[in-house]
Amino acid sequence: MSIQKRRERERAERERLIVTAARELAESEGWNAVTTRRLAAEIEYSQPVLYSHFSGKDAIMAAVAVEGFAELAAELCRARTEAAAPEDPARALASVAAAYADFAERRPALYDAMFTQAVDLPFASADAPDALRRGFDELREALRPVVDEDNLDVLTETFWSGLHGLLTLMRDGRLRREQHDLRLAVLIRRFST
Repeated sequence: MSIQKRRERERAERERLIVTAARELAESEGWNAVTTRRLAAEIEYSQPVLYSHFSGKDAIMAAVAVEGFAELAAELCRARTEAAAPEDPARALASVAAAYADFAERRPALYDAMFTQAVDLPFASADAPDALRRGFDELREALRPVVDEDNLDVLTETFWSGLHGLLTLMRDGRLRREQHDLRLAVLIRRFST
């Protein structure tokens, strides 16, 4: 192996270590606990090494968010394809909505990095990272069989906004948790009839 390839591999491993440490720290203590100083201590590298990979906490959060979108897209794809049934197209939509809600509940700090923290990622544009587009595409494909509207992208954005709003309001204690499944069922029914 050449020295250049070894350096590239080591650099990628350090980036992976930084992102993993940020995720773990955020999940255990919240994003306020994630600082470059704390991360440097956690990964046992100096802050200048950390800054040689990322410009700061916001860039690290963006990397965490992109990773989260890739994971979410994979979970939504699995939910959609496993539940696909031509005789009941709303079944896949319900499965995708449940998978989305489950993802947000299981990984609250990751979900926050993706959707509620200020990260420098281009959403809804051609410059959006592939992982963001794949997640949106899974939502759109779940909706495609149940809607007759011309503008599927706008409907997908609206459905996504509804899911996100319900989850965020519930997590913040503004909606009763015990009504969560009922609210999801109402949202799915409204989009599939």
